[in-house]
Amino acid sequence: MKVSCTQENLNQGLIVVSHIASRSSSLPILGNVLVSAAQNTITLSTTNLEIGVTCVVRGTVEQDGAFTVHSRLLADYINLLPKERVDITAPQSGDVDQVLGVVCKKNKTTIKGQQAADFPLIPEIDKKNPYTVEYKTFRQALGQVVFSAATSETRPEIMGVLFSFSKDTLTLAATDSYRLAEKKIPITAGPASAQSQQVIVPAKTVQELQRVIGGSKDGAALAEVSSVQIYVADSQILFTFGGVELVSRLIEGQYPDYTQIIPERGNTVLSASAAELVAAAKAASLFARSGIFDISLSFEPETGELVVSSGNTQLGENTSRVLGNVSGDTNTTNLNFRYLLDGLQNANSDQVEVSIIDSASPVLVRPVGDDSYRYIVMPIKQ
Repeated sequence: MKVSCTQENLNQGLIVVSHIASRSSSLPILGNVLVSAAQNTITLSTTNLEIGVTCVVRGTVEQDGAFTVHSRLLADYINLLPKERVDITAPQSGDVDQVLGVVCKKNKTTIKGQQAADFPLIPEIDKKNPYTVEYKTFRQALGQVVFSAATSETRPEIMGVLFSFSKDTLTLAATDSYRLAEKKIPITAGPASAQSQQVIVPAKTVQELQRVIGGSKDGAALAEVSSVQIYVADSQILFTFGGVELVSRLIEGQYPDYTQIIPERGNTVLSASAAELVAAAKAASLFARSGIFDISLSFEPETGELVVSSGNTQLGENTSRVLGNVSGDTNTTNLNFRYLLDGLQNANSDQVEVSIIDSASPVLVRPVGDDSYRYIVMPIKQ
């Protein structure tokens, strides 16, 4: 193999793929990146057997071939090179020296590696009839829900994010049974004969997708990306955008019917500044009881205020009042401040609506005038 490309392009590609490479005592090659050249295309690939990422790098191919070297080492080294042309050579299978050669201006190095034949195969999905979503909208939606996914392995089906596809809408949902986040975004193009379907994507995959789709240190290679294509197979899902492909296994099982717990309208509704609510919750959190993380919310329609308070016998007490538009009944609830803050900060709105039925019912948080995002917090039972 003999290829050439700019340091910027190679560095960008390694930033995208190197994070997936994992340390494995039983299969050390999982820590490697596969550098391959074929049909005038340079491709970088990594996998941890659960997720596979490939990235096409713009450059010149003089001789086809493939070779694998330590991913982190190559990424760190390329990052240190000047922004000039980089020439890469790799050995043939019968060569004595199994090393990757890297030359850039006055810099020259060799990195020991393994033949491409030893690298695990990354699953291939038939690229037909994709769902297409807008790039920036999808990126934001991932961040608005993934934090709510469960981390405990006792219920594997909620350790992922539910992707619900309909004819023109993609609904993302995640829950750990204490709180739930749901976001709806439009599908800009989909299969002509598309039927509604649901799949559960592992939270780790969504986090990696969020990282990759968010660009890199400079974001140059992904600057022109406008959409993401999603291909769904029986047990795999593939995301493609800007020369990057990320394929992952799906979680088997039935996702719980979370819609049953979402209150459409509460007996008490507050509309207020998201920033003021965040500040009041953070102040109350300083005095919350350790391990319980509880703060109290009191809705007062007569004064148009939400009273946020907390108390700790060892530290003291705190009370903050947030002015807003409060309608309905006087109401009180106790919430985990961390869960409440997650919802307020991910609503991505200056004004939010908080509604409640009673102290024993879930609290609904959503942006004012926007029904595409809903966040539910279960109360703390006293």
